[in-house]
Amino acid sequence: MSQTTPKILIISSDTGGGHRSAAQAISDGFERFWKSESAVVKTIKGVEESHHVTDKLVNLYNWTLRNKQHWMKYLYWAVNKIRPETREFFMRRCIGFCRDQFEKWCPHVVVSVHPLTQHIFGRILRELNLTDQVPLVTVVTDPCYGFWKGWACDDVSLYLVANEDARDQLIDYGVSPEKIKISGMPVNPKFREANEKDAQDARRFYGLDPDKFTVFVNAGWIGGGNIPQIFKELVRGELDVQAIFLAGKNEELRLEAEEIAKHAKFPVKVIGYSEEIEKLMHSANVMVSKLGGLTTFEALACRLPIIADATTPPMPQEAGTVELIERKGAGILLKNSSDIVPTIRGLLDDRARYSRMRAATGGMTMPDSTEQIIREINAMLPYPFTQEKAAA
Repeated sequence: MSQTTPKILIISSDTGGGHRSAAQAISDGFERFWKSESAVVKTIKGVEESHHVTDKLVNLYNWTLRNKQHWMKYLYWAVNKIRPETREFFMRRCIGFCRDQFEKWCPHVVVSVHPLTQHIFGRILRELNLTDQVPLVTVVTDPCYGFWKGWACDDVSLYLVANEDARDQLIDYGVSPEKIKISGMPVNPKFREANEKDAQDARRFYGLDPDKFTVFVNAGWIGGGNIPQIFKELVRGELDVQAIFLAGKNEELRLEAEEIAKHAKFPVKVIGYSEEIEKLMHSANVMVSKLGGLTTFEALACRLPIIADATTPPMPQEAGTVELIERKGAGILLKNSSDIVPTIRGLLDDRARYSRMRAATGGMTMPDSTEQIIREINAMLPYPFTQEKAAA
């Protein structure tokens, strides 16, 4: 590796899929920015890869998200109350692995995309007396007020947030305004508005009619929550549509959905885990989904209207996103699973309303947000690297 190539260490955790997507978007963005054939970015899962106990805690979080979504508000309250990221029990189990990774990679900057992980690396940098030499940057993947207290950490050099709302929350948690910059969400550029040809090609790829109204039912990376019940209600409807169901990393759900799809009155394609969520979004006219922060902004970047699962009150850190898309008119809140068929029928019958929803998605995301995030992180690199890019 060239001495003029910077090394970036990204810290994430697979609690849901949004943090993983953010880490990948930033990693891909750095590769494009530096046009390097070398691997300049390393991503680690700083919680679950550290210790079997913390791995079990991540599995518990994902099990709750998948099977007991109505419990998530209590889990949110407990985590914000206990603050595990500040506890020695948590630190002792994570810091050894994370310090080893840091010393092996010797990064020029550390980037956190998860509310638990920057506390670990803040401590590592202090213990190694590197606080002034290696910047710690946090990219907040929750876009609205009400997110986890864990995002706030005194050791962070720079916070990159989606909007004023997220900035205000950090300030209320005690973060200095001078440390915060608004850069948009870390949405991969592959999430973009699809033209009609792109949409038709995507539908053909999944073996569907290229011209028919397509509903993307997204059970998320973890696969579960209330979406399977909504899907069951959907397939009972007599609708002039076709649908794609994404089961995520839940093989049991995929098999169950395939059985349910056999009884649908319209074509349904069931998919398990996919690395091409953008293609699924490009194929769709509307997405049915829980409103995870990053998933929502990926859909908005694709100009894809959303039917949001509100059958269970949203998790506190997602409540602001729910309110945002409803206020802007880019989505419909689904309060009961049985409302899904009349909701979609309403969009089919009132194309003007559908057009207004699609138009409302415009302007809700910051153009070139990931490029902006990369440039802000790049500006934190030591002098030789920032000088080189300035001259390029």
